Amino acid sequence: MSSNKSFSSETANRYALALYELVKENSELETAEKDVNQFLTIYNTSEDLKNFIKNPTQSQSSQLEIISKISDEMNLSKIIKNFLSILIAKKRIFFIKIIFINFLSLVSKKRGELKASLTSSKNLTSEELKNLNTELSQSIGTSVAFNYKVDETLIGGLKIQIGSLMIDTSIKNKLKKYEQIMLEV
Repeated sequence: MSSNKSFSSETANRYALALYELVKENSELETAEKDVNQFLTIYNTSEDLKNFIKNPTQSQSSQLEIISKISDEMNLSKIIKNFLSILIAKKRIFFIKIIFINFLSLVSKKRGELKASLTSSKNLTSEELKNLNTELSQSIGTSVAFNYKVDETLIGGLKIQIGSLMIDTSIKNKLKKYEQIMLEV
């Protein structure tokens, strides 16, 4: 089982790198990044698309036809359309999510961005997110790209994780600390 896992991540990394090199060579990095994000959004929200792509009984011709229609409808760049066709021809389309995630990670890394996870107790405005990003980027010395989500169980505050560094200012965490102190007394 673990060899299959490493095979899939190794394969996904190779395809992601190939896509990165191709779009960089053609000066279409921004367009490709936008297209990949757009495709991942559709993929993550559509169970029908996920099931279609993961279904091994689908013929290559039907996969090509459907992916071509989706690509046209989404107005994807020619490079991304062709890349999807190659994945179908090579029977690697079921790796699409991890390939695209690895591609976006590679783009971010090449830009010198750090990936960070930001969780707040309430929806933050775009201005608040921008200010947080600016402050954090300045204190770390490199730009930071947030993966932002809301977790109402935090009661209040924020949680930021950058690699192994965790900053937890949530009320839930503070209450947990007080509980621990009370149990120790």
